[in-house]
Amino acid sequence: MNVKTMDNVTEEALLQGAEKIGKLAEEEAHEADQNATVSANVVNLIKETQISRMMLPREYGGPQASLSTFAKVIQKVANYNLSAAWLTFLYPLHNSLPSYLPKAGRDEIVNQGGLIADIFAALGTAEPDGDGLRISGKWNFVSGILHSDWVGVGVKVKLPGRDKPVVCLPILKTSEVEIVENWDTFGLRGTGSNQIIADNVYVPKERILDLEKAESTRRPPDEDYDKDYPFYHVPFYPAFYIGFPAIAIGGAERVIEEFKMLTEKRVRLMDGVRESESPRSQRVIAEISTDLHSAKGLMAQYISLLENYEKDGEITPLGEFFAIRTKIIKLCTDIAVRAMLTLGGAALYKGGTLEMFIRDILSVATHKTSLYEDSVAAYGQDLFGFESGVRG
Repeated sequence: MNVKTMDNVTEEALLQGAEKIGKLAEEEAHEADQNATVSANVVNLIKETQISRMMLPREYGGPQASLSTFAKVIQKVANYNLSAAWLTFLYPLHNSLPSYLPKAGRDEIVNQGGLIADIFAALGTAEPDGDGLRISGKWNFVSGILHSDWVGVGVKVKLPGRDKPVVCLPILKTSEVEIVENWDTFGLRGTGSNQIIADNVYVPKERILDLEKAESTRRPPDEDYDKDYPFYHVPFYPAFYIGFPAIAIGGAERVIEEFKMLTEKRVRLMDGVRESESPRSQRVIAEISTDLHSAKGLMAQYISLLENYEKDGEITPLGEFFAIRTKIIKLCTDIAVRAMLTLGGAALYKGGTLEMFIRDILSVATHKTSLYEDSVAAYGQDLFGFESGVRG
């Protein structure tokens, strides 16, 4: 594949592309729910708009988009459909993973041009075979796997030069694994987060990502890399998880729009009061709107802490990133639940816009990196000088 240059791609163009993706995904939302995956049409648009390549290093034709731009793009798609936003986040993010590989691995995967899925959970086995590994195992929750050419899978293995086993992410060709379409969930149905099975798949050393080294050094294992690449200067996991709160914010924005529209038309049968004129709903819309402002302010703080991490001397505890991110998601979840409870039965119809957004926002909050109680417990340990052990 010839690398397509993106030097002239602006934030405005990326946001216009995001809007196209979102609108198409909204049109196809019911079909995606039934099929448990967004369509090839949506995925092709993620590619055609070059959003799938927006977080690549400049040496591969990427614009090296900022973390702020990345979050805005995800949020824009989430205004229309959260499953599509999930994949609009994960595809460009996962396509950045080769940036931490040796140059031979970077070149092979990036220049092939396909999309990458991954699952970090170290559930597989890895047996040494020459300079590479033989990978076997079964992994669930592999988002977007049906449209991916590559998949990274979590294993724990003792690598040469390491004194104990470490968590790695060998990157396999999707054609080398079995895909089990078992994704049948309450929300985020269009993400197609299916199961994969690998059976003795060989992976050469240049396609084995040492996650612990990537986390500790934030650089690839050689000196031949783009020193200005934004992801090399931020903490690995907090930057990797940036899209989850952006999805929640975009969804909460739409929930508030839907709440306002439905409330303006609503007259309660029990008292005949036009609901938009009632202090009940006026108070609710004011409170959820200010909650959204709070969420956006925290998102700006999160991005600022990321971008200034090295400049500030790497002093921000990883538990703080975790707590800020999950607080944003909790605020957005509370917005969705408050809107649903205030609207009552009007929000319950299956397949309605509000019903789909509410269950998808709740589903974002169930992700293991979005668990609020876990995050505040860890951050509290950090604040009192204890080692929380979280990765951000």
